[in-house]
Amino acid sequence: MTENSDRTEQAGDGGQTRSGFVTFVGRPNVGKSTLTNALVGEKIAITSEKPQTTRRAIRGILNRPDGQLVIVDTPGIHRPRTLLGERLNDLVEQVLGDVDVIGFCVPATEKVGPGDRRIAASLDGYGRAKKIAIVTKTDAADKDQIMERLMEVDSLREDWAAVIPLSALGDGVMGSDQLDVLADEILRLLPRGPRLYDDGIVTDESEEDRIAEIIREASLEGVRDELPHSIAVVVDDIAPREDSDLTDVYASIVVERDSQKAIIIGHKGSRLSKVGAVARADIEKLLGTRVFLKLHVKVAKEWQRDPKQLGRLGF
Repeated sequence: MTENSDRTEQAGDGGQTRSGFVTFVGRPNVGKSTLTNALVGEKIAITSEKPQTTRRAIRGILNRPDGQLVIVDTPGIHRPRTLLGERLNDLVEQVLGDVDVIGFCVPATEKVGPGDRRIAASLDGYGRAKKIAIVTKTDAADKDQIMERLMEVDSLREDWAAVIPLSALGDGVMGSDQLDVLADEILRLLPRGPRLYDDGIVTDESEEDRIAEIIREASLEGVRDELPHSIAVVVDDIAPREDSDLTDVYASIVVERDSQKAIIIGHKGSRLSKVGAVARADIEKLLGTRVFLKLHVKVAKEWQRDPKQLGRLGF
């Protein structure tokens, strides 16, 4: 974060524009990644109904005439059961210490619970950041639920700069205009300064990382129990094929046990084939070329608890 903040030579009049970092926090699966994608206007963070889908700090960039928002999508805060879980929580804490604005997210469809209260109280530890509360998923709630949630959230802290209900999907009681309300409010709270990234850049994620996440998202579809947490993806090679518009992509899906490997592959490779087809379509959109995607499934036993394995997988 500091490295990006030092880029004071980028375009933009520091006296007229505002720019800075914002992150959304909350329990797993409250809609943080969906909200990030909606604000950026492009899918830069994968989404899933599975909790703890996000595993890295992913930056999305929203350019406005009067400034620039750098949105840092982070994992959901949770009680860790593995070394990976501990490292993800540490990552969230690091991001929270660096950003200018923290958006605390609670879904309109669920009553505020102990986990929400604990996270809201923990924001005391990040005094430099302005705080806003966001009631998400209003498309799935009625007016009474939304009003109840707004009152519950408002009572959690006395220093909310704003309390905003919205649907990142632009549906339901609260339309897509609420996204503009949120962006305007965040921008108002950011410090004056030059843009941190050139116009036209929507993320600083590498193609390799985005491809790995696309494959992981496809792998998560339809899996159950603990398997989602055991899936990691490594891109082994990306190479344009000579004299062709085809790009070859080779990647490994990593799981923790042989039984999980069998689930990912499916009967006679049927599930792995489906994962490849879904992922390939999104990779082709990203790269702008036809793609030959070769997936390999391998086992790294208990990698979530093994420091060496975590390091190899980039955690």
